[in-house]
Amino acid sequence: MSSDFYKTSILPFAGIIIKLCRAYTNSQEDFEDYYQEVCLQIWRSKDNFREESQWSTWVYRISLNVCLTLLKKKKNNVQHFVSDAITSEETEDNFAFLDESLNVLYDAIRKLSEIDRAVIMLYLEEKSQKEIAEIIGTNPNNIGVRVKRIKIRLKKILDGEIN
Repeated sequence: MSSDFYKTSILPFAGIIIKLCRAYTNSQEDFEDYYQEVCLQIWRSKDNFREESQWSTWVYRISLNVCLTLLKKKKNNVQHFVSDAITSEETEDNFAFLDESLNVLYDAIRKLSEIDRAVIMLYLEEKSQKEIAEIIGTNPNNIGVRVKRIKIRLKKILDGEIN
């Protein structure tokens, strides 16, 4: 992967890639594996981008699909990852696993369904309902209702009312 492509086409979106990877992993090692695989898949699929949506939407959709695929593989105990390491300078949230209050939030988010995790992470990134719907492949009207229900569920999880 060329460093120019990384700097211009992936790094501007590293924040959401990091947050999505974080929502689907439980350890620093898994997080790094997911992040690397997302970057690799974005690079591999760049020639398939047909400009039917914004590049950012394409990146988010690939990121989500890679995370869901890796999560499914992990559940089946089959893992295939790239072995290159990412540097902390490239990912400012890379060591967020050390922040306990952030860990509590991510633990709560991980208790949501796989799609609800994606919805809330994109919502927290201030994506529009239309863009969230496009990324996860649903109706924009569904997103508003879903976000409201997710917030209620997260509050209950954080308050210890449900697991």
